[in-house]
Amino acid sequence: MKALTRTDFQFPGQKSVYHGKVRDVYNINDDIMVMVATDRISAFDVVLPKGIPFKGQVLNQIAARFLEASKDIVPNWLLATPDPMVSVGLKCEGFRVEMIIRGYLTGSAWREYKSGAREICGVKLPDGMKENERFPRPIITPTTKADEGHDENISKEEIIEQGIVSREDYEQMEQYTYALFDLGTQIAAEKGLILVDTKYEFGKRDGKVYLIDEVHTPDSSRYFYADGYEEKFLKGEPQRQLSKEFVRQWLIDHNFMNQPGQQVPEMTDEFVQSISDRYIELYEHIVGEPFHKAENTEDLAARIEKNVNDYLAQL
Repeated sequence: MKALTRTDFQFPGQKSVYHGKVRDVYNINDDIMVMVATDRISAFDVVLPKGIPFKGQVLNQIAARFLEASKDIVPNWLLATPDPMVSVGLKCEGFRVEMIIRGYLTGSAWREYKSGAREICGVKLPDGMKENERFPRPIITPTTKADEGHDENISKEEIIEQGIVSREDYEQMEQYTYALFDLGTQIAAEKGLILVDTKYEFGKRDGKVYLIDEVHTPDSSRYFYADGYEEKFLKGEPQRQLSKEFVRQWLIDHNFMNQPGQQVPEMTDEFVQSISDRYIELYEHIVGEPFHKAENTEDLAARIEKNVNDYLAQL
């Protein structure tokens, strides 16, 4: 099975390209962005050595679904998906903040709470909460986007005081974040899932705030299975999750958390196949439909190049 781990396209009107951890983003005439969801996979801020077949298609198609479903409540950047692994949309000036919204006390927020913190990103938390407990109302815990290394927690007031985002723009993003999370929660519930937490990114174009990047994918979101949640919570047992947490757990079990001196463990073909299978399973649960593997996978780069060039030629 083929996996796309690197792209190096030269599209008509291309001004620049940005290679992220997972996505490669091509700037066309400073107006359009071509975003290729590769099969790279990252964990602990490291891109793992092998690609995961069909992962890019899974992420791209889930994100496109949610962008389409939410466009009436939040304007977004997406124009088209000319290839199963590609989204094309409006170029926006991205804000240097990620809007993380949490419906439940879990993950890094739980680790901070457990160590004694009762305030995260300026949000005060009550005493006596338990792991995976639902918040009375979802909380927003933003982070600053770092060019390298880890993103840093920051409060709303610090973002505004430091001039990272204006108060007007931040409050617009805040409003959109709550609305998107409400929608994602409803859609997840219809599929027997709980949207636990997620992140959104926003940008600006012609004075207007747009939702950009991916939405509600297993790379940007954490889901629990609704069935059994209450019972497991009351017993203090781990929840059944739908996210890429299983990859992080595999790395932890093999003594890798990107600490000094640690090396990424070998990824066998069987393990790579199992990750691919899990991503397809994630797709089918989140979307509620069978996953159809894209055709012409022998030369993914050639297929993508043709599909994108055909689309750009129509603009």
